[in-house]
Amino acid sequence: MMVPRREPLSHHSAATMPQQDESKKPPVETAPEQRWKLQVFYLCFYGFMTQIRPGESFITPYLLGPDKNFTQVEVTNVITPVLTYSYMAVLVPIFLLTDYLRYKPVLVLQSLSHISIWLLLVLGTSILAMQLMEFFYGVTMAARIAYSSYIFSLVAPSRYQRMASYSRSSVLLGVFTSSVLGQLCVTLGSVSFLTLNYVSLGFVTFGLLLTLFLERPKRSLFFNRAKAACNGAVPTELDKMDSRDKTDSGDGGTVMGGWRQAVLCRMLREVCVVAKQSRLQLWSFWWIFNSAGYYLVLYYVQILWNDIYPARDNRRLYNGGVDAASTLLGAIASFAAGYLKIHWALRSALVIGVVTAIQAGLLLLMNTTGNIWLCYAAYVLFRGSYQFLVPIAIFQIATSLSKELCALVFGVNTFFGTMLKTVITIIVADKRGLGLSVHPQFYVYFGYFSLLALVYLLVAMVVVIRHSGHPQPPELIPTEGQLQEKSPEAAAMQA
Repeated sequence: MMVPRREPLSHHSAATMPQQDESKKPPVETAPEQRWKLQVFYLCFYGFMTQIRPGESFITPYLLGPDKNFTQVEVTNVITPVLTYSYMAVLVPIFLLTDYLRYKPVLVLQSLSHISIWLLLVLGTSILAMQLMEFFYGVTMAARIAYSSYIFSLVAPSRYQRMASYSRSSVLLGVFTSSVLGQLCVTLGSVSFLTLNYVSLGFVTFGLLLTLFLERPKRSLFFNRAKAACNGAVPTELDKMDSRDKTDSGDGGTVMGGWRQAVLCRMLREVCVVAKQSRLQLWSFWWIFNSAGYYLVLYYVQILWNDIYPARDNRRLYNGGVDAASTLLGAIASFAAGYLKIHWALRSALVIGVVTAIQAGLLLLMNTTGNIWLCYAAYVLFRGSYQFLVPIAIFQIATSLSKELCALVFGVNTFFGTMLKTVITIIVADKRGLGLSVHPQFYVYFGYFSLLALVYLLVAMVVVIRHSGHPQPPELIPTEGQLQEKSPEAAAMQA
């Protein structure tokens, strides 16, 4: 039921800057090699351990089973919608607090929220307790950006690519290990769901202890930039905007003394300028609309599985194995996408349309089949197809943006996607709306993805017609190194 998911100048700009004196480099770049390596290793270990929650794959059967004995209507239309609402409510405040408080306090908040989730799962007995549990889950999802951004404050820009790979791999490995561990405990060890939740509570408590030993960075992305700039750090988009504002004001910057209060407004104006790019519009459209549908499917799929196959023997439930398989396929698909060579200016809409159409077909199969294994397989492919497009979307959006603008664009896209997801939840799932049961809901999601696929394919036809008389040379997808140097923070917005 629960799921989950972001610099220096470009290569050309960085190359044209004079070499900085070693004494003027920011503290993070002059730190001893052994120190930053230990910090990165610890952070990756932390990222791995905080994903070990073996009971997570079995929360829905736990709520519907004899331990809690909630009805399917209560779980579908009363409890689960709170996750979407809470995520919507805390997304922007946590996004800002993450940067302003410099990561660590938000990571502590995330760990405390994880502990609250499993305390409520173990001890709570009322619908209100489960709704509160979903609220804390929304907090943990919004706080994921703190981990994804933290690692880039520890290393020099030249190491961004490797650090992004390490941090992302540690999280995926943790999710995979957690899902496999949960499945083995249930299938081979006959461990009850309640015991599995106690085990999860132990792991998240250990995660809180690990969080307390994290070092708090001295700089961050939007706020806390003054010290880095004074030490000769490479100027960011924000630094350049400050310089332009001071020049325009002609008063040495006194008028802009409150730039912290105005920074987002100024950055949003910059986003409005770059938003006119057709490539940015297409992939942002995909990010907003497809991610909304994707996460709604992930939130409710366990309820669908329970409806198709209400197993009385817990050992015959394979939710953990399915989550492990979908995580592994998603990682492989994301990796493979980085090597795909296509003329994206011409074929982006076509690729998106085809993949979205496949997802619509998989949703129809999941909703109409009575075979749980076929439903499992369709779900794994559904997640894999989405994860295939995620890195491509990041590549296409990030290549022409600075670090700050890219992080803000992904933040804005995620915010609008969350708003759309909230509206759909209110209309379709909430008891105050239509209050549909799980099968009618999946018909709605099928229609939603089918409509998106039709729109993308129509756009692809228009693009092909426009370019038919103007052939262009092949366009290669940006390399992973270019992506990370442009926008390491974008990974925080992924699933």
